[in-house]
Amino acid sequence: MNPLDDLNAADIARFHSALIEHLKQGGEPPEIPSTALRQAIEDNHRCNIALWDEEDQARRRDVPDSAIANSKRLIDGHNQRRNDAIERVDELVLAALPNVPETARLHSETVGALIDRLSILSLKIFHMGWQTRRADADAAHHAMSRERLARLLEQRADLAWCLDELIRGCLDGTLRFKVYRQFKMYNDRRFNPWLADSAGAEPST
Repeated sequence: MNPLDDLNAADIARFHSALIEHLKQGGEPPEIPSTALRQAIEDNHRCNIALWDEEDQARRRDVPDSAIANSKRLIDGHNQRRNDAIERVDELVLAALPNVPETARLHSETVGALIDRLSILSLKIFHMGWQTRRADADAAHHAMSRERLARLLEQRADLAWCLDELIRGCLDGTLRFKVYRQFKMYNDRRFNPWLADSAGAEPST
């Protein structure tokens, strides 16, 4: 059985929400098929959850600068692993596809990139949902949050449709995509001169 046959956006969105509930509120961990593709999707989502939390902490004003510097380093690491997981999703999807003809229309998005965007939207939806119930917020804040939550849910539904269309198109040979390497340079000593000795630093402009 092709691992893409049961890959659909609604199932992925449910998994995203369930994993957030599990990690944030102690809900039951979601059950997912034990496949390399599903593991890559989970790895990506866990990185996004960790990134969300660390980005919030990096904006604190009540801690020393050293704590912010540590958060920034953690953010870089999470982001690198997040992008690695996106590329792994795309590699596994392309490996599972039949021979897609070169005449198929090239899609600007990839399956991994769309799943990553759904992951981030699920985090926005979770946190905006909490804003609608904040005990220390007034009615105006609750109303604004409900309006924004509705917009986020609409965005997720639209993006889910786009993901399903891309998967269907790839399976029937009418669409194709490529693995677009991110080539992140900031964590690599070979490309970021500030991680190497000062003699290799780029000239200022």
